[in-house]
Amino acid sequence: MSTRIPPLEAPFTADVEADFNIVMPPGMPPLSIFKTVAHNPRVLHRMVRGGLLDKGSISLAERELVILRTCGLCKAEYEWGVHVAGFAAKAGFNAQQISDTAGEHSDLTLWNSEQQLLIQLADQLHESNQVDDVLWARLSEVYQPEQLVELIMLAGLYHAISFMVNACRIEREPFAPTFPGFKS
Repeated sequence: MSTRIPPLEAPFTADVEADFNIVMPPGMPPLSIFKTVAHNPRVLHRMVRGGLLDKGSISLAERELVILRTCGLCKAEYEWGVHVAGFAAKAGFNAQQISDTAGEHSDLTLWNSEQQLLIQLADQLHESNQVDDVLWARLSEVYQPEQLVELIMLAGLYHAISFMVNACRIEREPFAPTFPGFKS
């Protein structure tokens, strides 16, 4: 399958370039997702300013687990691979855990108790758009309200990003891995 909206190529407008500079490390070219969204500079502007990759109320590992699990459930291989390449090692995930995030059913024995809660949160939000009372009570024992808000919004944001990369068929970045056991 080929991409449906080809990523914009340089030269970019000053505003688009400024937005790229917010989300990309110095010297690294913009990712295809950003160059695709740049077809609508207003949406790009809102997207990069509304992102949740900054230092928030949760740890990098908690953030990345929710992102990887959400992208895995949404079959958003592009975004999953970008996050594996960029953050999985920093988050301390091993190869088996990374692979597990992409599966339909997670092997909870690979994860500690807090991580299991995050996987269950991502799973329930994906499956039902809700969090049942039992899981909510368990989450509330571990996470503060500000963290729960961030975790839920993170799952929602990466559903939207998954919609974008899947619907537009954004091509995989050369540095990003593919789902284990799947062909892209």
